Amino acid sequence: MARRIPKVSVVMPCYNAAGTVVRAVESIITQSFTDWELIVIDDGSQDDSANLVEAISKKLPEKIRLIRRPHLGVVGASNYGYSLAQAPLIARMDADDVSLPMRLEKQWCALQESPEIDIISCLVNFAGSHESAGGYAHHVDWANRQITKDQIRLSRFIDLPTPHPTLMFRKELLVNGPAYADGDFPEDYECFLRWIDRGAQVAKVPEVLFDWHDPSTRLSRNDARYDMEAFHRCKAPYLTKAIQQSGCGDRDLWIWGAGRPARKLAKTLERNWKKASGFVDVDPRKIGNYLQGRPVVAVDHLPKAENAVIVCYVASRGAGDVVRGQLLDLGRVEGIDFWIAA
Repeated sequence: MARRIPKVSVVMPCYNAAGTVVRAVESIITQSFTDWELIVIDDGSQDDSANLVEAISKKLPEKIRLIRRPHLGVVGASNYGYSLAQAPLIARMDADDVSLPMRLEKQWCALQESPEIDIISCLVNFAGSHESAGGYAHHVDWANRQITKDQIRLSRFIDLPTPHPTLMFRKELLVNGPAYADGDFPEDYECFLRWIDRGAQVAKVPEVLFDWHDPSTRLSRNDARYDMEAFHRCKAPYLTKAIQQSGCGDRDLWIWGAGRPARKLAKTLERNWKKASGFVDVDPRKIGNYLQGRPVVAVDHLPKAENAVIVCYVASRGAGDVVRGQLLDLGRVEGIDFWIAA
């Protein structure tokens, strides 16, 4: 007998998560929204993960499917799980996190009420250690401030504003191919940028519906695909295209940040697009100098808005907000005249 098609397919890749996977699965079982299926892709775990899930699935065979596969990595496991999803909506779930009881209900309702939205996220509670993972906690605080559709769209070149395991999305997004590409870049961030580039609309339920954990085994802690340089290589072609689509591709490129770290990050954009005409900085020791024949100027000596597009690569905490404020005060428009990219 064929399975009845549920309203939501929850896809959970799992690899060596015996210490957390039961908690993750139970957080789906206890959802207020009950019309779901859970697809757990065990990616060749060497611990007891698959056996633990199997024991639960035997009690709910009509709701939970366990698929055992040789280890191929998170990209292969996730794409395969999505290919098995029967529902028109797919919710991502990680084996070390927790969906709070109202997550599926709130996200499903949001997508029913707003058919123009393709992807819905939510606010998250950082469930890791603020002492040992302060940077991650700061990222969660930042992501939780990116709430409106415009905030999400404009902040996408800073970092991923929607924690990936919080996403629920329409299955139609997979018509043009698998969600994730395999390469030397963060697969979740590249997927997010690609979907927006293709016109996907993203929103958030402005409520905390997810506990985001930070285990020592998390890929973003240990894999070179998730380091700073990989993020900037990933975003550069999409940032270039976004600038060109905004109608500013013929303008001169100016980089905000004349220090070595900002210049290093900016090289990824220059390789994808064009060489910067100059740099902007607030440090009086840098202003008035030249870097490889290009001037370093103060913000009030920038070319007119119609002649320049500015990309900020100053990555120090809070710098982007300061730069945004200064440029907005000058009448420049974010997403057209300037972009924050760090």
